[in-house]
Amino acid sequence: MKLSICSDVFGKIPFGDMLDKVKAYGINAVEITSGGWGGKFFVPDAEELINSPEKLQKFKDELDKREIAISALNCSGNPLVNNAMGKAHSKTIHDTAILAGKLGVKTIVTMSGLPEAKKGDVTPNWITSTISWPEFDGVNYMVEAVKYQWEVAAKWWTEYAQFCKDNGVEKIAIEEFPCQLVYNVRSLNKLVEVVGNDFGKMIGMNLDPSHLMIQGAEPIAAARALGEKIFYIHGKDARIERYKADVDGLLENLPVDKSSERTWNYVAVGCGRDLQWWKEFFSVCRMMGYNGYVSLEMEDLTMSVEAGLQTSIDALNQTISK
Repeated sequence: MKLSICSDVFGKIPFGDMLDKVKAYGINAVEITSGGWGGKFFVPDAEELINSPEKLQKFKDELDKREIAISALNCSGNPLVNNAMGKAHSKTIHDTAILAGKLGVKTIVTMSGLPEAKKGDVTPNWITSTISWPEFDGVNYMVEAVKYQWEVAAKWWTEYAQFCKDNGVEKIAIEEFPCQLVYNVRSLNKLVEVVGNDFGKMIGMNLDPSHLMIQGAEPIAAARALGEKIFYIHGKDARIERYKADVDGLLENLPVDKSSERTWNYVAVGCGRDLQWWKEFFSVCRMMGYNGYVSLEMEDLTMSVEAGLQTSIDALNQTISK
């Protein structure tokens, strides 16, 4: 495995300066966000690079002269909802596939998206309660909502997988983010199923252990269940704040900057699970056949960015299965 880093953590600085910082940390690969919910600081407009051979070459030159590889392009967002955001994110995700093809990048990191609950709505609806009830007037509205959402997903993702294939992208790594249609192993397998055999093999998981931790799942067990469907890994930790979670549980909607009040927080690697756990996690991922990039995504608001980066890099260098 090789260490990478997600570019968003460096904020709004020139592209070359960002790459210099990556190199200064002893890292030789970068996961570049290209829009959606992520920043567009380093790919301000994918269309510019797509349509300008000169700008594309300059972009490549900045990477080549520092011997830095692109581990993936990240265009995480919600392309499935029927509103302005969904349309914008869908365009970004399609542009990212074209750009990946021109750059020779084989892996795209994104999210499944989440549709509205029925045609005509404009707000995504994440249904996590049982759909066994309630009924009204003989109709179970949540059963119909979930059915509709998967129909939307099947159509969009089948078409997008074909689009990726046409542009030379081989792997679509879905991050199992809460509030998305795909948020765990079972829902990833469902997406693969509804897309079908022709393109389902192109879809796997960007295994971000932090998202499973905050749902009460065990990422090591998830890695065993995923097997060859591990397409990418985010090196990201989370901590369950037991003095809060024991009272209020893991469902949490407080803003991320209210760290001391939340029942869980994203933290630097090693500040949630210990290094022994991380060694086992990467060992199991390697055992299941994954030997690609581990990309640090640092979102710890309990310490400075610099401290969080160095803490995480030190922990990952001690634990990834090189």
